[in-house]
Amino acid sequence: MSSSQPAGHLIVECLIEQGVELAFGVPGESFLAVLDGFHAYGDRIRFIVNRQEGGAAFMAEAHGKLSGRPGICFVTRGPGATNASIGVHNAFQDSTPMVLFVGDVGSDFRDREAFQEVDYASFFGPSTKGFAKRVERIDDADRIPEYVARAFSTAMNGRPGPVVLVLPEDMLRRATSARPLARVEAVQPWSDPGALRTLRELLVRAQRPLVIAGGGGWTVQAAQALQRFAESWKLPVANAFRFQDTFDNHHPQYAGDVGIAINPKLAEHVRQSDLVLAIGPRLGEMTTGGYTLLEAPRSKQTLVHIHASAEELNRVYQADLAINAGMSAAARSLEVLSPPAELPWEAWTAQLHADYLANLEPQALAGLPAETPRGVVDMAAVVRCLQQHLPEDAAITNGAGNFASWVHRYFRYHGLVKGHKTQLAPTSGAMGYGVPAGIAANLATGRIAFTIAGDGDFLMNGQELATASQHGGKSIIVLLNNGMFGTIRMHQEREYPAKVSGTALANPDFCALARAYGYAAERVTETAQFEAALLRALAAETGTLIEIPLDPEVITTRGTLSAITKAAQARG
Repeated sequence: MSSSQPAGHLIVECLIEQGVELAFGVPGESFLAVLDGFHAYGDRIRFIVNRQEGGAAFMAEAHGKLSGRPGICFVTRGPGATNASIGVHNAFQDSTPMVLFVGDVGSDFRDREAFQEVDYASFFGPSTKGFAKRVERIDDADRIPEYVARAFSTAMNGRPGPVVLVLPEDMLRRATSARPLARVEAVQPWSDPGALRTLRELLVRAQRPLVIAGGGGWTVQAAQALQRFAESWKLPVANAFRFQDTFDNHHPQYAGDVGIAINPKLAEHVRQSDLVLAIGPRLGEMTTGGYTLLEAPRSKQTLVHIHASAEELNRVYQADLAINAGMSAAARSLEVLSPPAELPWEAWTAQLHADYLANLEPQALAGLPAETPRGVVDMAAVVRCLQQHLPEDAAITNGAGNFASWVHRYFRYHGLVKGHKTQLAPTSGAMGYGVPAGIAANLATGRIAFTIAGDGDFLMNGQELATASQHGGKSIIVLLNNGMFGTIRMHQEREYPAKVSGTALANPDFCALARAYGYAAERVTETAQFEAALLRALAAETGTLIEIPLDPEVITTRGTLSAITKAAQARG
């Protein structure tokens, strides 16, 4: 390239310097110079053209989860940015590094409410309680390398999260001779030695300790160090909500996941524990059972909270011991803590794991006969089949809805300790995440990507199947079709029994729709049909959608819709 080039080309060159190989987005006239840059550097970076900015942002967020470095998304001003905001919010709540680039109105039109103009600092910015770590506008083309490097640093350091960079259209067309800055790496805050000594003293005094691991910033090495620490101290380990791949679910010290539809026995164990060691999670509403398993602001249990962000510590919970450390540093510090000769909680650890294993066995759903009626697919058996046939490194994705509870309860993740992140799920509870996340996982890694979706969830971003077909990606999607927004209907029956409003769905022919997008598709109506369908999907050259019509009665892993209605009516 010449010594001087358009600023839009420099943006792309800076991304390449940061190690970016995939960027997602929807084109807009506001950043045509960047699109021209993708053309110029097309042998070194791919621009994945999405069908809607929400899907593009979800793909970028999923890529950030998988890589540990910022996922990249490009959108245009106004509607493009606001459509993408769902992915930015997801990255914020999930602590995922991400950079959203927004093509903007020209500098000479700014502050006139020009076509599609938005004040992005107010919309996204931390100063307005928004959901980006930083929002900056690049007005000087020569400073592009500075802004891009700072965006990557901000996205990865401390609590990982999203950064928004705004790109005025006229700035992108200017010539610049600036050169990219070197690749940015995350800085790891290290555990304070004095705090580690205090932690050891607290552990030695405990009788019923419990580790809760999760949050952003985990690496394979950190997960392996966590396992060595847990084994050395014989500690039970639970994973935080939708971070079920942080600790190997097959390990004899695994206690289950602390989140929505938690195993009731695990919930009781959390309450009974006398020391909770939270490594990485921010201890949000779902992981704490609405701030009841751990009461805010002071939990009844002794609380040790380890987090990469100093701002997160003591923000909601006043911990007995707060340690500011990145996950890699924290786990490596913990694994060298020497345990005493005798540990009084081995039976406690064994009991938590036994209760986890018992919860893997399906019980008859309240309100249904013990034997599954003909025509009702046994979802526990479906998940067992997935466990048998999916490779250990398969990426498992889902959006939001009761349908996800089947995988959350019954699927056992090997996870990071085996070398790969395998769960991509939105702690923000965003519908429509699973389909684009699965496609992004396959495009980024080439691994098998499996998505479980509901009918309402699929229709949020089902159009991204066209993106997969265009760019050579594929995923396996199991779509549970019960003709309603199931989670909302469940809550509706609980609060307003037998008064159905706004939750019924009239759906398309999902198999025909998937075929139109270039996916294979088939419908499974009996449990015995599923294994053959899954094997065909694994062997297919294209992605596959398997639709399972699900009886609306089968609303959760523990009860039926009519049982919920009757219980609500009995309460009066």
